[in-house]
Amino acid sequence: MDYLLLIEITLLVLLIVTAIAVVEAANTLTSVIMLCIFSLLMAALYIIMGAPDVAITEATIGAGASTLILLAALLLLGEKEKPAERPWLALLIVVPMFLLLCYALVDMPDYGATNAPAHQHVAKYYIEKTKIEIGIPNIVTAVLASYRGFDTLGEVTVILTAGLAVFVLIGREKTKP
Repeated sequence: MDYLLLIEITLLVLLIVTAIAVVEAANTLTSVIMLCIFSLLMAALYIIMGAPDVAITEATIGAGASTLILLAALLLLGEKEKPAERPWLALLIVVPMFLLLCYALVDMPDYGATNAPAHQHVAKYYIEKTKIEIGIPNIVTAVLASYRGFDTLGEVTVILTAGLAVFVLIGREKTKP
């Protein structure tokens, strides 16, 4: 069995388990943390699928910004959380994730390495063909606006939606029960 297929299956199983944990969580804070873990698992899956730009966006927006926004919303709403009844469960989840990330770090190319896989295929094509195909002298602009235009539109839509959600949450008046 191909090791990438095994990793994909493992990630998909973990995604399903995490999604169930989000729904079945005893309190809202646990749901927010599980959503963060779900986003990190999705980012790992995107890496395996060969979409590092989407993975970085998912990790940044999905796991980072969304988690902060949801935690801020919990703080603004003043929801009282009861202490965790099973702190060992958190360790059971965090330790394997930490070890998996450490394992992944060993296989990553050095930062900025010209022989990294990303620089061997698509980057070479963009450097050679952008001026001819698109006519824009700035390669980054050509990639974001033309080659990957739908991805960029989707990412901007996600950021806009998150920003609007923050404004809606901040603009709400607290009502007394």
